[in-house]
Amino acid sequence: MRVALFVSCLVDLFRPSAGFAAVKLLERLGAEVVVPPAQTCCGQPAYNSGDFDTARAIARPLIDALGMYEHVVVPSGSCAGMLITHYPELFRNEPLWQAKAETLASRTRELSAFLAEHGGEGLIDASFSGKVAMHDSCSARRELGVLAQPRALLGQVSGLEQVELRDAETCCGFGGTFCVKYPDISGRMVTDKAEAVAASGADVLVSGDIGCLMNIAGRLKRMGSPVRVYHLAEVLAGMADTPGIGEPDKP
Repeated sequence: MRVALFVSCLVDLFRPSAGFAAVKLLERLGAEVVVPPAQTCCGQPAYNSGDFDTARAIARPLIDALGMYEHVVVPSGSCAGMLITHYPELFRNEPLWQAKAETLASRTRELSAFLAEHGGEGLIDASFSGKVAMHDSCSARRELGVLAQPRALLGQVSGLEQVELRDAETCCGFGGTFCVKYPDISGRMVTDKAEAVAASGADVLVSGDIGCLMNIAGRLKRMGSPVRVYHLAEVLAGMADTPGIGEPDKP
């Protein structure tokens, strides 16, 4: 099985360890993992800003770069949602490109959904002693229906205790460009989310989206919270002994 890993900009620039963790997990499935060198941003910032012409210009070469692979896996609910849900919408007036976008969408999965579909009980070989809370990004939960899959995978981590956040379905306030356009509202939302994380008693917060995690980690740090923050893949791959998001690297 050959899998193209669409890394995402935030993983590439801010948390490459999440990408390495994704590779480790996919290789446990027996997959040959390829990172297509021609991949770029998925165009989500332009799309969220209503600049659909720019979003289409970004999408076309990416569709061609990823379209040759049988499986495309994305360690980001928002980027996966862009490829799966919004690319076909972007090209609804261009039949040729819409067909290409729909083919790509049918082959694309968010990481935890792909692992749950192809893995089984023996996939995860990791341990963690402590309480872990899962934050569901809006894109993963609402656009893709990814909810049970990451929790089932966390359930395979030896020693890990899962705790649920109150109002788990609410947004963290990041929302791509939303946090830039509406900073006061975004700030209130992430404060509510960080307070829910602290109240859960979790030692660690995980999610499948780096944008959400960076937003929440920043607020937790400013609150003086000891909760550590990781991408879901890092905990599943046994990499939660490295510095969390927002923590200084070890000397």
